[in-house]
Amino acid sequence: MKRTLLSRLHRNGVYYLIGALLLLLGVPLFQVLVLIPQGYSQALTASKSGHFTTYLAWINSHVVSFAAYRIVLAIAFGLLFSLPFTLFRIIVAQEILGPGEEPEEEESAQQEAAEEKETAGEGALPTDAWRGKGYAVIAAWSGLFGILLYALGTLAGTIYTVSSAASFTASLPASFSTFSSLFTIITNTVGGGLLALACLFFGAVIARRGLNLWPGIWVAFGYAALALAALFSGSAVATANSPMGGQAALTTAAILGFALWVLWFGAMLVRLRPE
Repeated sequence: MKRTLLSRLHRNGVYYLIGALLLLLGVPLFQVLVLIPQGYSQALTASKSGHFTTYLAWINSHVVSFAAYRIVLAIAFGLLFSLPFTLFRIIVAQEILGPGEEPEEEESAQQEAAEEKETAGEGALPTDAWRGKGYAVIAAWSGLFGILLYALGTLAGTIYTVSSAASFTASLPASFSTFSSLFTIITNTVGGGLLALACLFFGAVIARRGLNLWPGIWVAFGYAALALAALFSGSAVATANSPMGGQAALTTAAILGFALWVLWFGAMLVRLRPE
């Protein structure tokens, strides 16, 4: 493995570890230590019951804490922006350079790949690297847009909610419930659904070849992605059925599971060593 590519993977792995730790520890601890003592749980419960006036009044009184909490959440997902295509590149490299089912064809493919790498330069993938990797391509783009929607949807929802709370008096803004549901669907239904698709296809691509191509820890990583896809799918459907309630019961479990999966991936990246 070229050192420039290896150093890039190590750097990305550090980003993923930070993002995963923010999702796994930073956001929950911020809730427990900062928001809940200020009455966030009661306000959130009121909003899920449709009493948005209580929720907006609380945000108006604690705007800094609420905005900081949502910004930390958006930053955590922003740090994972390159993850889908990093995993895609690893899958492509493993498919090209790893042991194959047909020795003669694999030897020829490896020779062609080596020649193309010499021509393209250090760290480059062959020109046909995407060929035959349809599911991995779908997974990469789905994951990219899923993470993007989570980050941008969280920021946009925060800006709208804070601005609504700032102008809130005694009556609820007419459009608040509509836009609140829209941002919830964008983040947890569309974003979560795309992440479910990404996890499903990434897991299937790795599990398809199994131990014939991948080390055992990567095979387990692939099967964990399949389980994660089920969580995100359940969360997306539940949120779509009740967007007024914000996060569904499975949403927290899906995000925490995703954080553990990303933590696992980041740890494997930073431990990579040149061959």
